[in-house]
Amino acid sequence: MRKIVVLLMVCLFFICMAETVMAESAPQKVVDLANTELVQMGTDPVIVSAVKAENTKGKTLEQIKAQDENWKATAGIADYMQAMFDSECGRHLRGIQNGADFLAEIFVMDNQGANVAMTDKTSDYWQGDEAKFQKSYNNGAGGVFIDEVEFDDSAQAYLVQVSVPVKAGGDVIGAITFGIDVDKVQ
Repeated sequence: MRKIVVLLMVCLFFICMAETVMAESAPQKVVDLANTELVQMGTDPVIVSAVKAENTKGKTLEQIKAQDENWKATAGIADYMQAMFDSECGRHLRGIQNGADFLAEIFVMDNQGANVAMTDKTSDYWQGDEAKFQKSYNNGAGGVFIDEVEFDDSAQAYLVQVSVPVKAGGDVIGAITFGIDVDKVQ
């Protein structure tokens, strides 16, 4: 019996380690894409305009977190979510997505990490507590963040999230995240 318990513990250890080891860095073609085309998307006039408009609303972090709780508790698509898809920026993002088969999703965030527009429903409204926003917004300094490649069950593909700053002139005003199917990047 003791040998079985030890064997099970060893197997569990290797299973846990396999998940850690399986995390993979993005291939160079994704890094190159991030630092060229995707960075340029952060200066797209439609995206910049939408982020500027959202930033002027003066939402408090408390209000954002309350909306985040509503978002996570909502099954399906509520009207306020649909408005983000249907906005000028949301339609523009879908056009960008339709023009590049490697783009699985796109979403734009304001200067606090709250969603502004998207192509697909995100798991939560507030991204401000996540690396994708924190590293790309970088307290207003901006930066390119490339997460690790992971298998996405819903897409049945290996995806990586790439986040870049949204800039108005030289000022970082928000961030944009792209979900990229690594096997479709040329």
